[in-house]
Amino acid sequence: MINNIKKNIIFILPIILIIYFSLNLLGGNRGLFAYLNKKDQFENLLKKKLFLNNEITNLKKINSLIDENLDKDYLEILIRDKFVVGKKGENIYIIGNE
Repeated sequence: MINNIKKNIIFILPIILIIYFSLNLLGGNRGLFAYLNKKDQFENLLKKKLFLNNEITNLKKINSLIDENLDKDYLEILIRDKFVVGKKGENIYIIGNE
């Protein structure tokens, strides 16, 4: 029996190695499935980074309007939005957000 295994080891060992490397190629930590998962995570993080950069740009723009040189037009827009006030003779219509 041992002699049969020694004779067939030339055929068995490469098959075992091929199976081992194939499984690791597809399902290991650095395999194809892990690569695709990490690629999706990377794309999601890039989208999130772009969104956050746009948000930061918008906030910087808003902060520049409330800076030392106060923009009175923007201040009026803020007061109208927050306190729902208007000028004399002006009709204010409030539309529900339902």
